[in-house]
Amino acid sequence: MKKNKLFRLSFCLILTIAISCTSKEDKKGRFLLKGNNELKEGNLKGAITYYDEALAIDPKFKDAYFNRGMAKYQQAKLIEAIADYSEAINIDNSYVPALRQRAMAHLDFGENYKALEDIETLLQINNQDGQAYFIRGLVNTEMKSYKEALSAFDQAIQITPDNAELYINSATVHYYMGDLDAALSALEKASELDATESKLHNLWSLVHFENGAYQKALESVNEAIRLDKDQSYYYNNRGLYKLYLKDMEGGLGDINFSLKQNSKNYYAIRNKGIYYFMEGEMDLASKFINDAYKADPEMPLLSEYLLKLNTDSAQE
Repeated sequence: MKKNKLFRLSFCLILTIAISCTSKEDKKGRFLLKGNNELKEGNLKGAITYYDEALAIDPKFKDAYFNRGMAKYQQAKLIEAIADYSEAINIDNSYVPALRQRAMAHLDFGENYKALEDIETLLQINNQDGQAYFIRGLVNTEMKSYKEALSAFDQAIQITPDNAELYINSATVHYYMGDLDAALSALEKASELDATESKLHNLWSLVHFENGAYQKALESVNEAIRLDKDQSYYYNNRGLYKLYLKDMEGGLGDINFSLKQNSKNYYAIRNKGIYYFMEGEMDLASKFINDAYKADPEMPLLSEYLLKLNTDSAQE
């Protein structure tokens, strides 16, 4: 099955600016506001141009550095985004939004330890910063330090106990650890708070699948798709469940749809191998399953199907 994705931080622009009677302050503020409007409209290049204008007027304008970093982050220019966040932090070393977003950018760039350093700084500023604990949970999950991730999410929950997303992330980590009962308990709490989140139902489907309840898994992932039709990995999961329910063509259709959205989705490549195995096309099954294995040897179901393929080959 495809791993459930964790929730991430939402973007939060710095919209407020100091009001000053000087024309210099007015001009840089207007450029910041124009940049923010362009960013909201999705015109990242235009937004960056306005932030550049604001910084030309005031090279110490931390909000312009921060918002330009946000625009570059959305362009997936992570190194440039980190540089802008760092400029803002150099101007104000207790600038919490920039520290949070730099931690997220470090995480996305694979610099997990740098992300943890920013989190430590955030917690020194405010040891009740729920978002800092949340990011720590994301980083620890990425590092497969699952106990530490659970501890971080639990601390975030203590600060904001009504946040369903935190329970879903906690449930996801329990699922990764194979503790399905704990995952279900966290999902039930999340459902009490907000049953309209698609990731909740997708993760429920994964737990049902692990328990062999394939029809329930299908029903849950259908609800996830009803709530959010744009997540390609939901379709891949549904394809897998359909295979186990003997709906071979329906399953293959969903898996291929997922691969069209992301040709490097190795969970979908694995599932295509499972389809061919179930259809008795062992050469194709071996190709796809081994491709998935090369990408992620620890992917669930791979060892099971590799053993079946080797057993089948030995019997020929």
